[in-house]
Amino acid sequence: MGGAVAGQPGVGRVLVVIPTYNEADNVVDVVARVRRAAPAVDVLVADDDSPDGTGVLADAMADTDGQVHVLHRSGKQGLGAAYLAGFGWARQRGYDAVVEMDADGSHAPEDLPALLEAARDADVVIGSRWVGGARVVNWPWRRLVLSRCGNLYARVALGVPVSDATGGFRVYRLSALRVMRLESVCSQGYSFQVELSRLAHRAGVRIVEVPITFAERERGASKMSPLIVAEALWRITTWGLRDRRPSRRRRGHDRWP
Repeated sequence: MGGAVAGQPGVGRVLVVIPTYNEADNVVDVVARVRRAAPAVDVLVADDDSPDGTGVLADAMADTDGQVHVLHRSGKQGLGAAYLAGFGWARQRGYDAVVEMDADGSHAPEDLPALLEAARDADVVIGSRWVGGARVVNWPWRRLVLSRCGNLYARVALGVPVSDATGGFRVYRLSALRVMRLESVCSQGYSFQVELSRLAHRAGVRIVEVPITFAERERGASKMSPLIVAEALWRITTWGLRDRRPSRRRRGHDRWP
């Protein structure tokens, strides 16, 4: 397998997982920017059989760059399932850390070195939109209010001490993922990031937040919908109530490959 032998200083071998569905307008640019910003990392495009040819473009990049890889998945299975598949792919190949990053350009690859630097002394690094030094660009006020209120609700309901529990630009050490009970994960989309924030906090791993610049996508269609928001609110409420009950082991879904 191709890839950087030395890895990222202080972190080890790093895999950036980029889930895609109909991101042909963005995937080539985003992957190229990742490779320029952090030459030591490998990239995995996890494509859900995009009908717009995203997977074909990813294959073309992989053919010319040994540090770019493609995981073709059958049909649109959702963001959470794509990330879990990417985590499993990384574990099976001996990576030390994985990065979550959106394919739409909202996460600036140029912020990745700062997240990786923070990962030298942390188990989980969240690229945060809501800590000092962060910037949110071109978001309508409704999205700003939704994100602010959603994160406040998650922090209060779940007791997770982070400002951006819904943020999707993250670094996880594989050692942290192993103790986070990923087999219990059952959510998708907006709530997936909240669920992993909750599991990381409950596992007692070290979480830090790093300010990022977050920008609204310029090309393609957003995957956000009222249904995704409703799912997140329902799940956060359910988890909050469950966490207040006496502790007991619960059987989860086998989703951690």
